[in-house]
Amino acid sequence: MVPTEAYGTWPSPIDAALAASNDGRPEFVGMVGDEVWWTAPRPTEDGRRTLVRRRADGAEETVLPVPWNVRSRVMEYGGLPWAGAHRDQGGALIVFVHHDDQRMYAHEPDTGAEPRPLTPVSDVGAGLRWADPVIHLDRGEVWCVLEEFTGDAPTDVRRVIAAVPLDGSAADDRTAVRELTGDGHRFVSGPRLSPDGRRAAWIAWDHPRMPWDGTEVMLGEVVEDGPFRAVRQVAGGTGESVAQVDWARDGSLLYVSDAGGWWEPCAIPARELDAAGPTATAPTAKALCPGRDEEFGGPLWKLGLSWFQPLENGLVAAIHGRGATSLGILDPETGELVDTAGPWTEWAPTLAAHGTRVVGVAASPRSGFEIVELDICTGRARVIGAAHEDRVDPAYYPEPQIRVFTGPEDREIHAHVYPPHSPDRVAPDDELPPYVVWAHGGPTGRSPLVLDLEIAYFTSRGIGVAEVNYGGSTGYGREYRERLREQWGVVDVEDCAAVAEALAAEGTGDPDRLAIRGGSAGGWTAAVSLTTTGVYSCGAIRYPVLDLLGWATDGTHDFESRYLESLIGPLDEVPGRYRERSPIEHVDRIDVPLLLLQGLDDPICPPAQSERFLAQLAGRGTPHAYLAFEGESHGFRRAETLIRALEAELSLYVQTFGTPRGDVPVLGLVK
Repeated sequence: MVPTEAYGTWPSPIDAALAASNDGRPEFVGMVGDEVWWTAPRPTEDGRRTLVRRRADGAEETVLPVPWNVRSRVMEYGGLPWAGAHRDQGGALIVFVHHDDQRMYAHEPDTGAEPRPLTPVSDVGAGLRWADPVIHLDRGEVWCVLEEFTGDAPTDVRRVIAAVPLDGSAADDRTAVRELTGDGHRFVSGPRLSPDGRRAAWIAWDHPRMPWDGTEVMLGEVVEDGPFRAVRQVAGGTGESVAQVDWARDGSLLYVSDAGGWWEPCAIPARELDAAGPTATAPTAKALCPGRDEEFGGPLWKLGLSWFQPLENGLVAAIHGRGATSLGILDPETGELVDTAGPWTEWAPTLAAHGTRVVGVAASPRSGFEIVELDICTGRARVIGAAHEDRVDPAYYPEPQIRVFTGPEDREIHAHVYPPHSPDRVAPDDELPPYVVWAHGGPTGRSPLVLDLEIAYFTSRGIGVAEVNYGGSTGYGREYRERLREQWGVVDVEDCAAVAEALAAEGTGDPDRLAIRGGSAGGWTAAVSLTTTGVYSCGAIRYPVLDLLGWATDGTHDFESRYLESLIGPLDEVPGRYRERSPIEHVDRIDVPLLLLQGLDDPICPPAQSERFLAQLAGRGTPHAYLAFEGESHGFRRAETLIRALEAELSLYVQTFGTPRGDVPVLGLVK
């Protein structure tokens, strides 16, 4: 007979170290000839990211050892940090951005030589940064986005598309970097060269818009040794978000646009681009898969994300879905879309193709993110890299429930509910389980339907988790996404509370043992919830936004420095709203225990906000703990940090819910 024990006291083989070792995921997949490459996390190596190579014979190897760290800091969230090309002589050529100095390096792994720098160092502000590279061997260059700081403030910055010589001549000479665009736009994505080499297309946008608000598709003529000529806008606009642009083999320009309310694939035929001269009106575009009410794109938080990949035979591999995502093969002529068979419920926005092979990164509720290859001739998909390994009996994994709740004004709220689950413990019949509501970051983002061992860490101990894709989340169309316009701190908070209260009302969760947890924008939602709702008995807050006025006035990085104009409203028009909604202004309303976790090197949500918040909290009698981590930025990456943070969070719940455990260090709460 299975033993009966109170919720929250169950033993579990999923400890914090196991959860930490699975933190992060493979990312930024690419093809170098017939080889598959990707970036991979190394939590136990100071949280660095490395490059992994899968050779044609299936052998898998780590290419760059310690201390190399393949990660760009462009826009602080980074972007595609590497590119590769196959050469008939000399083997693979790789270019990558090294996190520590943000220089771009060239590496020839088949020669045994050490990486050599391609870009210079600047001592102005945060220096020079690079992302979204594309190697052009015939031109002897790598095209990419250059982010150049012009002063010490985080907003003293310009971004252009640049060409960096592959011969290393720019390693000590900034003037050897050829700028392909002017700095008329605040933000640009990496250019994509047309098949005939005549044109380049890219995405651009400006403050105060975020890329999911509105972007422009720019087109320019390529010249031999100068910037693009005859640059013009051919799609997009201030109220239309284009998330990706690329070229079909026949010279058509492909992109995903939300002009119809959902990000959907569109094409401008080559003849239209030729017919519409530089001064003509925008060419006519065609929707390739209309009327599906699904997303074929997403928020451009990082440069170089890809939701579609043109194939050599004219078809297009496309990630799409409503909430969960699938990988399909789209026929642009007929609009027919055929999905890949398999267990995967989430495809990360990174795709690559070579011949009849399409490679992506996918996960499911029973597996973490893996490298998956689809053969479009046979329709067979298989895992070829970073294969999920069950290091614990999968009977301890949670079983997600896809739920739609009703919030204020009868609005729909999407959520994933993970009830407590263990194969060797049950709770007393008369006891309801505690639940933790998870608010995702962004806030323009969402929680994917995938296996997360941090969730399993709690559910296997008898604590339920509810991930809320509150109004403002992506994956459900532009109207759902824009529910948060000028309503941040209202709609997100109401939606999370509505889910928590519904779980209690239906008898799923214990109304006296509800908690909230979030990081970044989710940390904001958690903090505001503690000051306004009275629903939760405690909260875990990670690297949060706490002070809107501070964040809006040079308190964050350039990319999000005007984000609050859409989330809250223009500061000069509604200054009172900034004070009214900021948790730092209402610390006196918090009367439940809280845990605050902060990276001390965080440029997005700087530790100064957390420190001011703590100063306001001191001496008020509210039990709280503050853990600050040296060397951690926005989002924790080091194994020791992840372990400490997770155990501290469990200790908070144990103390608050009254479920004593002896297997985690006691979190010291002060008043």
